[in-house]
Amino acid sequence: MPYAISKGLALALATAPLFVACGGGNADNPGPINTPQCSGASCGTQGAPAVGAGAAPLCPANADIVSSTYLGGAGSGEIVSLNIDAVNMKYTLKWLESPIPLVTGTVNPTRKGTTIAGAVVHPPAGTLPTAEQTRCAFVLTPGGGQASDGSVYTTAAAFNQANPPTIFIGQGVAGGGIPGATVQYNGATLTADGVHAIPGFPQLFPVPNRHFDFYPFIGFSTVSTNVADLKGTYNALLYHLVPSNNYSTTTTQAQESFDAAGNCSVPVPASNTSCQTTGGAWTANAGGAYFTSAVAPQVQGNRSTPVLPLVGALTFPAVANANMVIGKINGAIVPIVVRTGQVFVPSPLTPLNTSAAQVDDESGIAMLAPNTALTSGAFDGGYVGADSNFKYTATLLQGPVGSFINPSTQASETGFGMSYAQQLPGLIGVQDQNGGQGALISAGGLYGIFIAGSTVNGGLTSTSANADTPASPYFGIGSLLSK
Repeated sequence: MPYAISKGLALALATAPLFVACGGGNADNPGPINTPQCSGASCGTQGAPAVGAGAAPLCPANADIVSSTYLGGAGSGEIVSLNIDAVNMKYTLKWLESPIPLVTGTVNPTRKGTTIAGAVVHPPAGTLPTAEQTRCAFVLTPGGGQASDGSVYTTAAAFNQANPPTIFIGQGVAGGGIPGATVQYNGATLTADGVHAIPGFPQLFPVPNRHFDFYPFIGFSTVSTNVADLKGTYNALLYHLVPSNNYSTTTTQAQESFDAAGNCSVPVPASNTSCQTTGGAWTANAGGAYFTSAVAPQVQGNRSTPVLPLVGALTFPAVANANMVIGKINGAIVPIVVRTGQVFVPSPLTPLNTSAAQVDDESGIAMLAPNTALTSGAFDGGYVGADSNFKYTATLLQGPVGSFINPSTQASETGFGMSYAQQLPGLIGVQDQNGGQGALISAGGLYGIFIAGSTVNGGLTSTSANADTPASPYFGIGSLLSK
């Protein structure tokens, strides 16, 4: 079904003050020029989405949706398995990997190994532009189940009716948001004798209170369990967040090559000097149809604690895992990688056992796409997904320009231009109407984008932010809704 967008919106997009690189531009520094504008017939065909018998379904029939289980990654650093029964309107979700604590105020155990079940409902009529889009969208109402430690876990406390976890089912892909959480940790108390706190010494590794309505998610109904299918060269876009560093965020791009055994190397000419998704070979994970690397690079770098009595400053090594789902969609291999942070603090914590602490809570998500040259118009269409603003957003891509669109109101939000002068094949330079620069990749009907130094789409959702949460950089992944 064609993407629902009005002629007035299309004209607004076409006349927006966008910029696009032309000659000599690249993903790091696109050269701005005025985007060509259209008028009348040159703007192309617009109008309401197709209806009736000729309209192609956006997702499988209700009775068929239950036959697929979607395996994928979330921006929280989680690997998730999700099944939706669209006939009985129920869902089952399992966290296979997770850095998110089960209980607010703690750091472990995490949601890893927890399975929950609950009811799904469609968004209210009128929330989305068409009945077919509504049929393929499912709100994950509060669910519950048993955690790995035997306790009962529920998502009721994290549920925000105004911004609920919602999954958009497509053909072979599911994207949107999975249940969020409230994260907070007072920090570890350093003691001299195992009982009494050292006077005047600050708490170590505190995490400010922050609620997340949902975590962005992308999953596939078909994945590869053969690491040899990964062989090739890719562009990668990464988005990482560090809770213990006041939720600082970083986006970066990298070029990586993998051999048939899953080993990573840096191709020439790449902008990075080392692999960013993994520092070792990918190996099959015994717990699921995905791959794990025990060496996960820190994009933000090592973090030091205050100077400890008798010990000095401590720098903790990277101990988190990286986990990869090799998605297969529309004949393309689209790997999704999450970095799953890990924290362990001995209790009681004394100067003598600080070396046993493991504090590496940098977590995040990356999308990889083959470094195949992309031409203007090759991935035109309407996309839907969730982003680092903890919002659901649609994206319209048309040749050299794109626009983020509110999927409920169809109002155009932030526009951007795209450079096809690819010094690195498949890596498209991006610059938004506010001057923020970044990059875009696309494969198999998916696209990933980051924009640095700019507030995109109005910034973060207020209910998923605290007073110190940065509004930049922006990161999003979307799946094709229609051409």
